[in-house]
Amino acid sequence: PVLDTEDAWVSVEGPVSIVELALEQKRIHYPLVEHQFVLCTVLYAIMRLSLKGVKPLSLFDSKGRNAFFKDLTSIQLLPSGDMDPNVLSIRQQFLLKVVSAAVQTLCSSQKDREVSEEDSFPFEKGKNWPTLAADLAQYLQISEDLVRRHYVCELYSYGMDHLGEE
Repeated sequence: PVLDTEDAWVSVEGPVSIVELALEQKRIHYPLVEHQFVLCTVLYAIMRLSLKGVKPLSLFDSKGRNAFFKDLTSIQLLPSGDMDPNVLSIRQQFLLKVVSAAVQTLCSSQKDREVSEEDSFPFEKGKNWPTLAADLAQYLQISEDLVRRHYVCELYSYGMDHLGEE
């Protein structure tokens, strides 16, 4: 980009401006940042929903695992469209665990609300874990419909038919 500056600023001495420093930075490889975002979301879901026995790096193939330890400005080979069926199965199981844990949290928070009259949110403020799991399914190459169907089945199994109908 071309930056026009006034004549008065041209003769100023001192450290380099933040704009010039920003322009000198290398461009990041956006798919690699997106890949890191998926890992962060997975780790946050594991922590927040207290999921046990999940190995986050097992959700990625060898190319995906290697990409985590590279500079964000480097262009890395990311996983292609063809995935190992075992990895896809592990991803699917993880997403279904997330949905099940989220519904269980929702159910227990509604029971707590009936006992105590406090206003507590069923999920974190602004976080809807089943929707997040469905969005994450796109990145992990799992069918969103499968995740949504599991969510509805979980709602019905916990007796929240009114939410399941929606």
